[in-house]
Amino acid sequence: MNLNERISKIIEYSELSASEFADAVDVQRSSVSHITSGRNKPSLDFLIKVKEKFPELEWDWLIKGEGEMLKKAEPEVVSETESEKSRSTSLPDLFSLIDDENFGYTESEDRVMKKSFEEKIEIPRESFKTVESPKQEILNDSQRLEVNSTQNNIQNTENQQNKIKRVVLFYENGTFESFEP
Repeated sequence: MNLNERISKIIEYSELSASEFADAVDVQRSSVSHITSGRNKPSLDFLIKVKEKFPELEWDWLIKGEGEMLKKAEPEVVSETESEKSRSTSLPDLFSLIDDENFGYTESEDRVMKKSFEEKIEIPRESFKTVESPKQEILNDSQRLEVNSTQNNIQNTENQQNKIKRVVLFYENGTFESFEP
């Protein structure tokens, strides 16, 4: 069985279409097509990506065609001393600590722990001081606002110096009109 046929067999094993396989392995779809048709041979990069996606494949089978396609499941033999070490050094997972709603502690233990926790950590409390905001002048609808006449004069003189050269209107359909005074 040549390398291209082994790739076809891996695609068949994965139960994916050729395009889904290409996406899963993160290669171009055309490269998978060229490999399965026999036009091209897979690159080392391609083979590495296939092996990363399917770690259960044997390298010797993938590269040379020797041996079995899949690794044999070998039962792990762990001596008693190693298993005891792993039990003593491994930390319990988050959910093994939870027995009841109060995390495995009795109500009295829970209250003691909560009290000691609160004593160790000073939690700042909110203060209810009233802050006086600066008084704002209340305006009636009938009052006139002061108009700064110097600002209006400055704006008028600026407009006289800057004259409009062109106005361009852009429309939603992609067209535009240009007007020059």
